[in-house]
Amino acid sequence: MAKITNVAVQMDHVSTINIAGDSTFAMSLEAQARGYRLFHYTPDRLSLRDGKVYATVEPMELRDVRGDHVTLGPPERVDLSTMDVVLLRQDPPFDMAYITSTHLLERIHPKTLVVNDPAWVRNSPEKIFVTEFADLMPATLITRDPVEIRRFRDEMGDIILKPLYGNGGAGVFHSTRDDRNLSSLLEMFGQMFREPFIAQQYLPDVRKGDKRILLIDGEPAGAINRVPAEHDSRSNMHAGGRAEAAELTAREKEICARIGPALRERGFLLVGIDVIGDYMTEINVTSPTGLREVRNFGGADIAALLWDAIERKR
Repeated sequence: MAKITNVAVQMDHVSTINIAGDSTFAMSLEAQARGYRLFHYTPDRLSLRDGKVYATVEPMELRDVRGDHVTLGPPERVDLSTMDVVLLRQDPPFDMAYITSTHLLERIHPKTLVVNDPAWVRNSPEKIFVTEFADLMPATLITRDPVEIRRFRDEMGDIILKPLYGNGGAGVFHSTRDDRNLSSLLEMFGQMFREPFIAQQYLPDVRKGDKRILLIDGEPAGAINRVPAEHDSRSNMHAGGRAEAAELTAREKEICARIGPALRERGFLLVGIDVIGDYMTEINVTSPTGLREVRNFGGADIAALLWDAIERKR
């Protein structure tokens, strides 16, 4: 097992985060507690020159104090291959900028361990990867053909329509069978997105919550339930959802057992899946969240479990 000394964190700028619920902050705090040296950089600070990947990084010292959570040192240009671990943690959207960063980080992985594996992150978009387990999902359609979407709604009744590469509940719409706004909604989506859209059968169980289950190296480590606000279909905490403690049901354990081998095969050390009722709706591999909420409700210290797994991989 190689010793870990230097850890670089590729993320949205640390000054902008809400530390109370930020999973990257929790992961970084745990790394700091283990004595690793932390370096912060944003994706726009990445460069590829003559086959080497560089980043302009800042030494980072963290404190779990709201309003005074970080001190950054002077910026320095480093060869990222000199780092022991890079955490790939900027938030989606999963656009060409995101994809390009995975191409660059692939040049240094696995000598420098990138978490999660950048090639598999690129090849496993969250709302497409999940379709490999179609029998575990609600009925799902990926298309930008309005005729197909109308046919799907006619068959399903109520549907959820959302961008294929969105995140945080942005752009998620509940369209009922008698909703006369579907044509306008599809026109708006067509103007906003070049990619296909995703439509899924509406699951009434969402009113009871959308469970986020976190897996470490393919094994379930903890969960929280996210209950949507009374007048919203979205349970994302960014969109006003309320977190509550949760245990895994037999069905959810079955889902985790089914997908675990595929996660390990792809080198996904940290994954968050979303489950409504008996159905999985997404497999989140880019920047899974929920670590602090699980701990706050008395669950496992998933940040510690993650670093244990990273140390084993190193």
